Amino acid sequence: MSAMVLTGHGGLDKLMWRDDIATPQAGPDEVLIRVLAASVNNTDINTRTGWYSAKPSSNVSTVSTNVLTTKTAQTTSAVGTGWSGAALPFPLIQGADCCGEIVQVGAGVSPSRVGERVMVRALQAPPSTDNSGAHTVTFGSDYNGAFAQYSTCTSHNAIAVHSTLSAVELASFPCAFSTAEGMIQRANLGAERVLITGASGGVGSAAVQLCKRRGAHVTAITSSDKAQHLKDLGANATLDRDQPLESQHYDVVLDVVGGPRWANYIDALRTGGRYTVAGAVAGPLVELDLRILYLRNLSFLGCTAQPQHIFTDLVSYIEANEIVPILAQTFPLHQLRDAQEAF
Repeated sequence: MSAMVLTGHGGLDKLMWRDDIATPQAGPDEVLIRVLAASVNNTDINTRTGWYSAKPSSNVSTVSTNVLTTKTAQTTSAVGTGWSGAALPFPLIQGADCCGEIVQVGAGVSPSRVGERVMVRALQAPPSTDNSGAHTVTFGSDYNGAFAQYSTCTSHNAIAVHSTLSAVELASFPCAFSTAEGMIQRANLGAERVLITGASGGVGSAAVQLCKRRGAHVTAITSSDKAQHLKDLGANATLDRDQPLESQHYDVVLDVVGGPRWANYIDALRTGGRYTVAGAVAGPLVELDLRILYLRNLSFLGCTAQPQHIFTDLVSYIEANEIVPILAQTFPLHQLRDAQEAF
């Protein structure tokens, strides 16, 4: 089959188009999916560059470019650069977002599943755990994902979806929208005031829609040229990225930005407020005065691992037409480098 293969950590030159990759087969409790569409997000780029490592290294292993399959002659990165903290196997087929059609089932999976159109759960519980969401592996990071003609996953992570949306539209949902929904459910958001940072990005714009469907009053931080788009998605108010925030005004902050304005986000929380974080695009290192945390009775919630119902809840919202996809451009898979540059 054809696939875009990541040969090591680094720039776009580490992505190699291959036409000689062995088509995977469905193992026990697995399904083989013909990929109809995938999408690009920060996860793919951060994984490629090794951003998730807390101890970055410039001496990261790569694999030679003459490997013919992704099941032999693998090497791993020298540091823990995956979402789970483990070193990544190379070569790796990335792609956390997938919409596809089941074309083969392994032992233990009903043959009736063949032909189903499915979305793949991006954040998954490892097979050895209790699926509570306490641990996670990432499709397209910890094992091969959607940047290929075919991919495999365990059957319960391929969720049938019944929708009039196209495969391209459905592929825009899994990682960003499930991340946003995981943050929202972890914060137990109700009809409250919520501040969303990075609101024009994938997770942020998903959060705008998902918070609004819960009846929240949504304030979105964005640039002025994107403000109207976010209001069209449901934001009640928008703020420019450098605009001052009202002190102790919000019940919940959903943050994917971090960086130098982080203290302002904390100051914007009301006493007893909840801060949730699932990204740090403006910088991962921040400074906290612990007295603010305990004297104002704040809750800080990191959000990566998800209980399985997060994704099935998301699919139910899609099927009920409660949320809409947001597409900028489409590319053929072999132009993935161009897609990431545009992103």
